[in-house]
Amino acid sequence: MRLGKPLLQLPIRFDAERLAADVSALPSAAWMPHPTGFVGNDAVPLISPGGELTDDFEGPMGPTQHLERCPYIMGLMAELDGVWGRSRLMGLAAGAVVPVHIDVHYYWRTHLRIHIPVVTNPGVLFTCNGETVHMQAGECWAFDSFALHEVQNRGDERRIHLVLDTVGGERLWDLVEAASMGAAPGPGVWNGEFGVAGKLAFERINRPKIMSPWEISRHVDYILDHAPADARDAPVARRLDRFISGWHAAWARFGTSEEGLPTYCALIDRMRRDLKSTDPDQIILQNNQAMTFVVDALVLRNAVSPVPVRH
Repeated sequence: MRLGKPLLQLPIRFDAERLAADVSALPSAAWMPHPTGFVGNDAVPLISPGGELTDDFEGPMGPTQHLERCPYIMGLMAELDGVWGRSRLMGLAAGAVVPVHIDVHYYWRTHLRIHIPVVTNPGVLFTCNGETVHMQAGECWAFDSFALHEVQNRGDERRIHLVLDTVGGERLWDLVEAASMGAAPGPGVWNGEFGVAGKLAFERINRPKIMSPWEISRHVDYILDHAPADARDAPVARRLDRFISGWHAAWARFGTSEEGLPTYCALIDRMRRDLKSTDPDQIILQNNQAMTFVVDALVLRNAVSPVPVRH
């Protein structure tokens, strides 16, 4: 489900004081440096593969020891009723930034990212696709991570956000749809049941062993939707259509059997070689990324899981 706009405030609010109380109860050792090394950026893993204290995002997810010490956060997650993937508390020091970037990665292509400010100040600005907002503590926001986005903390206090990655759920999609129709949060905050870890649903599958042709077709259509209008008639689009047809034929023969790996890998190799020749002028998407780069990042690198490839 698409958001329809780059930044979307969902019609629900949470108790900023209870959120801050959960965070304050965590030991300082819970905070880990940002994996990219961005200065002033750190995080507390709340949901991760196997519940381990890691920045990985592939594999069956589970709660970390830190999430289990955050009863109000567990409660609001149960209220949102998503199937939860990698989720964290994310800190941003005074004067620090998250540089302009997009999330060109299979994981975030298949997930929605939710931001709930816990501790903030008026100098914290979130910009996505040219639109800038200040998210207030307790608000609940979704945004398009495939668009250019950045965060600046121009204040003199540290900012902390609860950042939840999810493939969604009926309650969450109801909130997204209501927000898309213009619904605003009511005057009150959610103070329902909390500390309900047993009610949380965690994803077990977040990367296919071998992509189906229908999934590949969906990703290619998504990329073309972000390209100039005439891109669907370009040689690279026709070559991608041929790639999908070849993949469909291989899928009909092999499915997810490892017997088909040489055929699948050969199709990927040929498509990768042909990308430059079929798109010599580099079609640029709405987020300023080259179409051939995004095709490689979202589809070709992920169409076959790296585990059987190494095998």
